[in-house]
Amino acid sequence: MPIYAYKCESCGAAKDVLQKISDPTLSDCPACGKPTFRKQVTAAGFQLKGSGWYATDFRGGASAAASTTAGASESPSSPAPAASCGSDCGCA
Repeated sequence: MPIYAYKCESCGAAKDVLQKISDPTLSDCPACGKPTFRKQVTAAGFQLKGSGWYATDFRGGASAAASTTAGASESPSSPAPAASCGSDCGCA
């Protein structure tokens, strides 16, 4: 079940509430009793860390990540132009 943050617009009381998604939102403040208790927008409760988490975590582990990295460094997708291609070449 998700945890929702609520804050009263009248008295400023704040509370985190464990609720089902299907539960109705709370409206009455537990501190002052006024119907100004509102749900707050908060940050996500998880973080994705590391570089290339898909390739390293879900595609066969370290062996798949090593082969993917090695393959990318050995064969570039577009060949580099030659150093002395001439003055009439369109690559300069």
